[in-house]
Amino acid sequence: MREKDGDTSQSSSGIVANPRSRAGIFVVASLSRGQVEVLQFFRNRDSVVFTLALPVVLLALLASIFSGSVAGTGVTYSQVYTAALLAGGLASTSFLNLGIAISNERENGTLKRLAGTPMPRSAYFLGKVIVVLVASVLEVILLIAVGHFAYNVALPGSIGRWWTFVWVTLLGGTAMTLLGVAASSLPRSARSAAAVLNLPFLVLEFISGIFVPFTSLSHGLYSFAGLFPLRWLAEGYRSALLPSYFQKVEPGHVWNHEQIALVLAIWCVIGLVASVKTFRWTGRGER
Repeated sequence: MREKDGDTSQSSSGIVANPRSRAGIFVVASLSRGQVEVLQFFRNRDSVVFTLALPVVLLALLASIFSGSVAGTGVTYSQVYTAALLAGGLASTSFLNLGIAISNERENGTLKRLAGTPMPRSAYFLGKVIVVLVASVLEVILLIAVGHFAYNVALPGSIGRWWTFVWVTLLGGTAMTLLGVAASSLPRSARSAAAVLNLPFLVLEFISGIFVPFTSLSHGLYSFAGLFPLRWLAEGYRSALLPSYFQKVEPGHVWNHEQIALVLAIWCVIGLVASVKTFRWTGRGER
C-alpha cells in the first residue's frame, strides 16, 4: 500500500513503515527475517517436536523417579521440577539450539550470503530473537499446562507473581539468547557444535538444580552454580509458581528477586559484549 506522498509502504506483516528512514528499513527487514526464521523452524517438524517435547518428557521421567515431597514443605518434587524444567527448556531453546543453528549457518555459507545482501546485519539477530521468542513462548505454555494439569502446579495467583514470571522469562531468555550467539563461535565446525555446547550446558543443568533437586546438592556446588544464570532462572520460576513458604528451603531462606534480576542482567551484558567481540560471519580461515 502506498500513500499519495510515496513515503510509506506496508510490509507483509502489516506494519507500515517509511522505507526512506533507517528505522523503517530496519523494522521491515527484521520482521521479514523473523518471518523466514519462524517458517524455517516450523517446517522442520522433527526439530519442533524434539525442542518442545524433550522438557515435557524429562519432566515426566524425573517426576516419576523423584516421588514424594520436599521435606518440611508439602511441595512435591514434580512441582519443583516443573519450575526447574521451565528454566532448562527456556535455556535449551535460546542458548543451545541457537548456538548450534548459527554454527550450522556459518559453515554452510548462509551467514556469508546474508552479510553480502542489503539487509541490515542487525536484522539477522532480531530475526533470531523473534524465532527464539516464539519457540520459548510455546515451550513455556506447554510446560505450564502439563505442570498444572498433571502435577497440580498452581498458576501465579496475583499480578505480582505474574509480573515475576514475565520478567524472569524475558531477562533470562535475553541472557541465554545473547550467550547462545556468543557461544556459536566456539565450535571449530558445525559437526562439533552439538558436542561442544552440550557439555557445559549439561553440567550447568545438573549443578543448577534442573536434573537433580537443588535441595540435594552440596552447598559448595550450588554456590558455584550461582556464578551462572541458569540457577537464578530456575529460582525465579520457583518464586513465581511455588507457595511462599517454600522459600524457607532455599539457600538464603528467601527468594531474593533483586539478586536474581541483578545476576541475569549482568549476564545480559556479558552475553552482549561477548557476542559483539566474537561473532563471525564466515568460518575459520575464511574472509
